[in-house]
Amino acid sequence: MVTPITIAQYFAAYAHGLLIDVRSPGEFQHAHIPGALSLPLFSDEERRVVGTAYKQESREKAIKIGLKYFGPKMVKMVEQVEKWKQERLAATGTGGIAPGQAPDAAAAEFPVVVHCWRGGMRSAGVAWLLDLYGFRVYTIIGGYKSFRHFCLRQFEHDYPFHLVGGYTGSGKTGLLHHLRQQHEQVIDLEGLASHKGSAFGNINMPPQPSQEMFENRLAMALYRASHSQPLQRLWLEDESQRIGDLNIPFAFYKKMRQSPLFFLDIPFEERLSYLVKDYGKGDIEKLVNAIIRIQKRLGGMEAKQAIQHLMDHDIRSAFAILLRYYDKWYLKGMDQHRENLAQLLRRLPLPTTDGAANAAAIVSFLASGQTDSASAH
Repeated sequence: MVTPITIAQYFAAYAHGLLIDVRSPGEFQHAHIPGALSLPLFSDEERRVVGTAYKQESREKAIKIGLKYFGPKMVKMVEQVEKWKQERLAATGTGGIAPGQAPDAAAAEFPVVVHCWRGGMRSAGVAWLLDLYGFRVYTIIGGYKSFRHFCLRQFEHDYPFHLVGGYTGSGKTGLLHHLRQQHEQVIDLEGLASHKGSAFGNINMPPQPSQEMFENRLAMALYRASHSQPLQRLWLEDESQRIGDLNIPFAFYKKMRQSPLFFLDIPFEERLSYLVKDYGKGDIEKLVNAIIRIQKRLGGMEAKQAIQHLMDHDIRSAFAILLRYYDKWYLKGMDQHRENLAQLLRRLPLPTTDGAANAAAIVSFLASGQTDSASAH
């Protein structure tokens, strides 16, 4: 028997199983629940045809057309879910077996959770088929739409945000990774957005997700962090609201701007060396195009000089010009939308961009019990 569950119940008790999204490939590509597997009932074109019939003719006509599409796919759909299930059980190492449970019982109880856009006929049809075959099937009440409401609620909660700030080239992302290794809770906004947050941020990065998919990723990261007990701190990099082509949700961003800011005060030359190492082997054409995109703010003469240095393969001189520009803009942005920066700021003078050492310095500072900005100098 197919069992309906809420999205909250899914995350609480069934997320170890398969989550199957039966929406069309285009819907899935645009955005989906992180971790979901795509098993489209209809192709994009088939969905269009069924939808047109529903609107222009009748519900019954649309169902008949849908059944014609569904029938030839049934065997392949069952076989695909069977394959996914066996792979997931094997990947657990224990075969998904609970203490005292026989292997066949573990396989029988393994949850297969199906959803479509809003828990309608698409998920009902596929759930019926999988249940008929013998899977333990659940459907999400409200479908993907209920997940989107779940995501938006995550941005409204209060979190103990701690921001890592600093000029460009301070190694903030590397520091966050080392904080995670020290069992601190961390959300890598730039990783979720597939962008490093500057005009050069898309170089050597995968394509950015859609705005909706970015929000889905962020909401899930928040949910996982908030369900790790106890949650004393949640570390983020200090960002502008825009990361590449994406925007941090406003409610979330507002809370960031009200949170303690740990500023990594690292010497200019150290940061310059870090950037040269990071981008020095990059595509010169991409670097030049990035400079062209910011030449109006950078200044015509500075842009021309930086591009000439790149053409001469003098990466260090080019990035010295760019770094001075970004330092100026970071200072301006750090104060924006913060009414009490003096109370939030903890400045940490550090000699290098070494992520492990700087993470240790922050943890040590917190352990010392210092809370005011002056004590961080």
